[in-house]
Amino acid sequence: MTTDTDQGRAHADKANEHLTAGFTKAIGLNYTYVTADRVAAEFTVGPDHHQPFGIVHGGVYCAVVETLASVAASYWFGKQGQVVGVNNNTDFMRAVREGVLRAEALPVHRGKLQQLWEVTIVDERDKLIARGKVRLANLPTGLTPNGGAQPPER
Repeated sequence: MTTDTDQGRAHADKANEHLTAGFTKAIGLNYTYVTADRVAAEFTVGPDHHQPFGIVHGGVYCAVVETLASVAASYWFGKQGQVVGVNNNTDFMRAVREGVLRAEALPVHRGKLQQLWEVTIVDERDKLIARGKVRLANLPTGLTPNGGAQPPER
């Protein structure tokens, strides 16, 4: 019998095969659980992620929050179309220099036109490092991200 946990881990394996290129690869995200109701990942931070004062740059946390919320929202919306982030509000609670961090995205609202996801990032001691909310627009199949407008003829 397949459990939700088994499915979440199986989907995480697929996500790690297909979604870890480009910027996601640069951040070093490793998905550990992916379902329509929850996405979790971990990543290791160190000097490559620092801002000039030797702590992890807040933009790293913003990017992780946006990425997990987008993957979760896309997974939930499924074949109905695409989702695009329209607002990311991330708060930084505690400075980190290095270590393994875990992030988890959970839904706050999932509607016909938009979704709201909350993402928390914790350290190895489960101390809250950052928390963010991302609002995403649901774009049904056939609607382009620019609202359906076609680019002007050149």
